[in-house]
Amino acid sequence: MRRGFVPSQLSKLKFSKSFLRNVIFPFQSNQSTPSTHLKYFPHAKFHFFVTQNPRHVHYQPCLFHRAIQTTPAHFSQILSPQSQQPDLEEALDFSNNTEELLIAFKALEATLSENDKRLGLTCLKVGEILLSKGSEELEKALSFVIRALEILGRNDRGGSIPLVKALRLVGSISCKMKRFDESLESLETACQILDSLEEEGFSGKEFDSEKISIQLELANTKNAMGRRWEALINLRRSLQMRLLILEPDSLLLASACKDVAEAYTGVLEFGEARPLCLKALGIFEAKIGKNCEEVVKIRQLLGAIHVGLEENEEALVQNELCQRILLSLNLETELLNMEIEAANIKVNLGRLGEVMSTLKGVIQKVGKESETRAFAFVSMAKALFFQERFGDSKGCLDMSCDILNKVDSTSEKVAEALLEISMLYEMMNEFETALSLMKRTLALLEKIPQEQYMMGSIFARIGWLLLLTGRVQHAAPSLESAITKLKNSFGPKHFGLGFAYKHLGQAYLETDKVQSAIQMLLLAKDILEASFGPQHEDSIDTCQYIANAYGVSRSYGLAMEFQQEVINRWEALGPDAKNELREASRLLQQLKKKAEGSLSAVFPANNLPQHLQKSCF
Repeated sequence: MRRGFVPSQLSKLKFSKSFLRNVIFPFQSNQSTPSTHLKYFPHAKFHFFVTQNPRHVHYQPCLFHRAIQTTPAHFSQILSPQSQQPDLEEALDFSNNTEELLIAFKALEATLSENDKRLGLTCLKVGEILLSKGSEELEKALSFVIRALEILGRNDRGGSIPLVKALRLVGSISCKMKRFDESLESLETACQILDSLEEEGFSGKEFDSEKISIQLELANTKNAMGRRWEALINLRRSLQMRLLILEPDSLLLASACKDVAEAYTGVLEFGEARPLCLKALGIFEAKIGKNCEEVVKIRQLLGAIHVGLEENEEALVQNELCQRILLSLNLETELLNMEIEAANIKVNLGRLGEVMSTLKGVIQKVGKESETRAFAFVSMAKALFFQERFGDSKGCLDMSCDILNKVDSTSEKVAEALLEISMLYEMMNEFETALSLMKRTLALLEKIPQEQYMMGSIFARIGWLLLLTGRVQHAAPSLESAITKLKNSFGPKHFGLGFAYKHLGQAYLETDKVQSAIQMLLLAKDILEASFGPQHEDSIDTCQYIANAYGVSRSYGLAMEFQQEVINRWEALGPDAKNELREASRLLQQLKKKAEGSLSAVFPANNLPQHLQKSCF
């Protein structure tokens, strides 16, 4: 006999009291289910019928896909007063709309008791059908799936695949309704039940399918919350499971490889993304040919990976291949966007003359208030900036902003364009304009919760600009927000997080929060050294700030240790760093004097003047 499973997470879900009571403390139904009873599991392409032995799975072709061809007369015939339960179950499949589906359900419900497991499975089926109809039926779908959970919880004391599926559907629906915490609670509980069933020997296609589906739903929810790094872990698990059960040249496997490659690219792990992207490309080209939209998307992703790896010539090759395919498919809008991408790659390569020619061609082909025109002006402004034509660059930025001000859009591309405009203004020392645009972009991104990574980057830049312009008290909150969002998006060791820690350490140091400053700066040092190496200017600079902070706290031994490290690193860079080396050596001598008590003779240790309490230099 299977041991009982009491999922602790279920107590936190915001379901009805009866659900919590019956699932957490399930009881054995008084009605016994005949051993010949078949449990019904609707699926995308097949219906699954499972006997009481979960290892015996039977398949039959799905009828639901033929439902749209059912005539009203046929539906009425199925629902005649003489209808038996099998006929009523068939009516669910042949319903043409929500109204017919609910009529069929009511008729079937009248033949079953509330504790009958068949009613739970029927509620689950109706919930899944309603979910497939889109966002307008989410509330109804959720109510049916929760009712299924209540009934199945009373019948399946040790957990079951239908119960897992119901929890997965609750997670999926809750995510679509932006109830992300409830979605995670439900999906994590489903994982617990599956782990318990696996320990007891459960296996099979349906079991594997649920394991994969739950990992994908967890990834969807975490991506929707902006937690890209955690979502990547779930996508990677789903891919590992698929590798075990799918053919090596399967299109499903190719799609899974592409999804994981996109996830790696989203967290800037380009080296991990490339082999998966190439695998997906090889399968798709072999299976469906080279001239199709799906191949364009994969090549575009491969181009982005090459750009991330600073392989711009290779990225340009992928772009040109994409343009040829799009031209053959007569996809003009997509082709224009690809031309703008090519211009951006050529900016990286310094081919600025070609950039201007390409972008002028794009601008002539689109409407005056087109988003595409605005994006082209941003790329043109970038090229002009690198030609040091700052006035012309600002003119292009102004034209782009004028267009985007009229666009009623909350798209990621518009947010990216605004962010790029703000960064160009920042590079031209137009700090207040840059800050204003960043704040506007943040307001836009509040409506796109999955773009937390972009919000993190903006908060980091705002914090840095506030620090740079002397508004230290306002800088720290922005940098703290940046760290939270960047950590969720990119993981704990991303280089962007290193810069945010460094700047927050500077802000804390300037506001006399010395111990907090040291903590942040040490975190920054570890990340920046891992990302760029110990001789990188930012790594050395962080070491210097740590020495400063220890000096302020009168921990002179540690201060001298880090100051010596700064000296060693500047020495390793040779004659080009002689000025920095001279200054670092001077600061070390000053620390030695303090440690030897030369200053303490004038000022007792507990009575240092105010200016020395703030800085040991």
